[in-house]
Amino acid sequence: MNDFIELFERMMLIRLCEEQLNEAFAKNLFPGYIHSYLGQEACAVGVCALLDDRDYIMSNHRGRGHYLAKGMALEPMVAEMFGKETGICGGRGGEMHAADPDLGILGGNGIVGAGLPIAAGAAYSAQLEGKGRVSVAFFGEGASNNGSFNETMNVAAAWKLPLLLVCENNLYAEMTPFSETVGEEDVARRAEGYGMPGEIVDGNDVLAVREAAARAVARARDGHGPTLLELKTYRWGGHFQGDPRNYRSREEEKAWMEKCPVARFRKTLVEEHGVAEADLAEIEEKLRGQVEVAIEKALEAEVPPPETAMDHVFAASGVK
Repeated sequence: MNDFIELFERMMLIRLCEEQLNEAFAKNLFPGYIHSYLGQEACAVGVCALLDDRDYIMSNHRGRGHYLAKGMALEPMVAEMFGKETGICGGRGGEMHAADPDLGILGGNGIVGAGLPIAAGAAYSAQLEGKGRVSVAFFGEGASNNGSFNETMNVAAAWKLPLLLVCENNLYAEMTPFSETVGEEDVARRAEGYGMPGEIVDGNDVLAVREAAARAVARARDGHGPTLLELKTYRWGGHFQGDPRNYRSREEEKAWMEKCPVARFRKTLVEEHGVAEADLAEIEEKLRGQVEVAIEKALEAEVPPPETAMDHVFAASGVK
């Protein structure tokens, strides 16, 4: 049961963090755009539940769920979102490019599909090292139409890389319905052409995601190569906060919000596993306070001094 509670805590932390960052954005306190992960919490948490610090993940432009699910510390992560000196990357990564190599978090990437070959490279290094590490690439369905997706699939299958390709299919590639850009809407079916397993999963069911990820991780660790997981889910907001979302209906949004992954798992814990609602409410309030403190500290922190702009550009080479 402790592992179920941990799943709930991770999902709730992501939910509360996204909600409060969205509020900060609405008050014009957040620098630049914000790409919210609301509605997709079960995807990141279900997959990362099978990973440890030795394993790699590569994220995308909608990465906070992945960061928190993999264990990135809340306060440095939030400070990075605000571009502050106390951020996990010293404020240089910002909203789309945070990283924590010590936890295997190789970073986000604002270029659609660009993280896929990086994750493949990490998988290749893991294979050469021979210590059972795996690499995970999180990407959206829009990236599956990029050359980087097909190239990564091909090399991963040919070399039997320990790679999980996790497609979070939230139905819209930015503002374009995915159904209007492909003849086959199930991304997972493409796996067959590359000689690897492909599986469609309910991305709003954290336990279903965890079960599918468990099979894929075990396969990768055993040296049997990559797996493509397609997690059917939905982003509650637009491509970015402020997106008017005039390409989809409010009725569609309401229908998907009724499939809320956090509320769904909360109900499962209470009705099927005897967890007291009061205990879950206590967890929620504790996490809410942690997020509030993290945002307050981030707002109070300093931005990096301009004279340090060239710091960390080069590895320890003595070049200034």
